[in-house]
Amino acid sequence: MIAMLTDPLMQRALIIAAAVGLAGPVIGTYLVQRRMSLLGDGIGHVALTGVAAGWLAGSAANVAERDAWAVPGAILFAAAGAIIIEHIRAKEKVAADVIMAILFYGGIAGGVLLMGLAGGSGANLLGYLFGSISTASSTDVWVTLVLAAAVILIGIGLRSALFSVSHDGEFARTTGIPVHLLNIAVAIGAALTITVAMRVVGLLLVSGLMIVPVAVAQLFARSFSSTMNIAMAVGAVVCIAGLSITYFHDLQPGALIICLAIGLYVLAGVSRALVTLKPR
Repeated sequence: MIAMLTDPLMQRALIIAAAVGLAGPVIGTYLVQRRMSLLGDGIGHVALTGVAAGWLAGSAANVAERDAWAVPGAILFAAAGAIIIEHIRAKEKVAADVIMAILFYGGIAGGVLLMGLAGGSGANLLGYLFGSISTASSTDVWVTLVLAAAVILIGIGLRSALFSVSHDGEFARTTGIPVHLLNIAVAIGAALTITVAMRVVGLLLVSGLMIVPVAVAQLFARSFSSTMNIAMAVGAVVCIAGLSITYFHDLQPGALIICLAIGLYVLAGVSRALVTLKPR
């Protein structure tokens, strides 16, 4: 354990994991409240196209470290995708499932094509799809902390207004709350969350980190605020625990983190059911 904590690489990885674990469930709480749990998957696929576009831009500029262009590309495409989704959803022009399908398939296809044009390989794509926290640098730590802070600031700083919009958008609109702007804030928060978490769990699994801790929290919490707080704690615990286990065992961190979160949900659900059935 001491060796793990004194390893510079693990120190960086643990900081990133803790930040991502805290930030992910914040926006996830609003998505669950809105019954839009799969939104993260759709935006994550769009972010993959952004990553590949960043690689392509770096290749065109003859930049050696094309990874440095991946995060800005992911943020730009994920934010644009999230805003487009929100705009279409608000106008109700296309069914939500059709939008998600287009994002799922278009995001993956665009990412694969652009990565090929940028001179990347399947191995490069896998790092973003399933996470590559073992390659985190000091710059990645600072970028993660800044983005995670932005997500938490949006989610907690606007919690009362965002809850009103998520719970009953029509009533919130009649009270003068800027519903559309707040919906855009949630969409951008989701895009930032996905970007910040892709190093830890990858774009294919990021939605799990946003949603499963919230599902665990809902089994015990009695209010929206307590749900978010418990979910943040659960997210941080499973991220740190999963990463710590991979230091001693050769396992994929992102997959293990999501499996731990799901295992915790199952355990919590069974425990709650047993308590409920217990004779009084």
